[in-house]
Amino acid sequence: MGKIIAVTNQKGGVGKTTTAVNTAAGMGKLGKKILLVDIDPQGNATSGVGVDKRSVKYSSYSVMIDSVKAKDAIVKTQFENLDLIPSSMDLAAAEIELVEMEHREAKLKNALALVKADYDFIFIDCPPSLGLITTNAFCAADTLLVPIQPEYYALEGLSQLMGTVRKVKRRYNQFLDIEGVLLTMYDGRLNLTQQVVEEVKKFFPRKVFGAVIPRGVRLSEAPSFGMPIMYFDKSSKGAIAYMELSKELIRNNQG
Repeated sequence: MGKIIAVTNQKGGVGKTTTAVNTAAGMGKLGKKILLVDIDPQGNATSGVGVDKRSVKYSSYSVMIDSVKAKDAIVKTQFENLDLIPSSMDLAAAEIELVEMEHREAKLKNALALVKADYDFIFIDCPPSLGLITTNAFCAADTLLVPIQPEYYALEGLSQLMGTVRKVKRRYNQFLDIEGVLLTMYDGRLNLTQQVVEEVKKFFPRKVFGAVIPRGVRLSEAPSFGMPIMYFDKSSKGAIAYMELSKELIRNNQG
C-alpha cells in the first residue's frame, strides 16, 4: 500500500515544486514505483516532468471536481517508475467549486484510495496557499514534507502551516504527521542560515532531513527542459542532494 506524502509550504519560492519533482524522480530511479499528483494551478510539476498540460485529457481538476477516476487521469512520464496526474488551468476555479460540494475536503483522498495500492509512494505537489485544494491534500496524505528556505521569515510561515495541520488533524485526518522538514537553497557560509537551522531543529526535533539542497544554476535550468535534475545533469550538486534525500526517505520508511 503506497504512502501519500504532500509537499507543502504556503510560502512561495521555497523550492516546493522542485522538491516534489526531484524527490519523486529520485525515488523512481531507486526502483520505487511513484505517482506524482500536481494540484497546483500553475502546473509547474507537470511541465517539470516533460508533460504539456494543454495536451492531457484529464487532470487533477477532473479527478476532484468531475469525479473522473484517478487511474484514467494518470499519464506515464518518460522517466523511470514515474507516473503523473497532471495539473490544469481549471484548478484556479476549483477552490470556488469545491465550496458547494458535499465532503469537499475528501475528494482527492477518495480518488487516490483506488490507486494507492499500485504505488510505493504518491507525492502531491500542493499550491502555495492553505485553501481547500491544499486541505484536500492534507486529508489524503499520510505525512507532509515541508521545504524551507533558511531565511528570516521562514519560521513565521511554519507556525501558520502547523496551525492548519492541527485543524485538519482535529477535523478530518487524525493520523496526519510530518514526514520531515527539508532545507532548500542552503548556503552554510551564512550566519543567518545557521541560526535559522537551529531554530527549525528546535521547532521540529528529529524531523529535519540530513540531506540539504544547495542553491544551483543547474537545478533552476532543469525545469525549462522538462527534466528532473538527476536526468538533466546527474553529477550536479542538486542531483546528488536530491538523490541523498530520496535514499534518506526510503531508509526512514523501511519496515
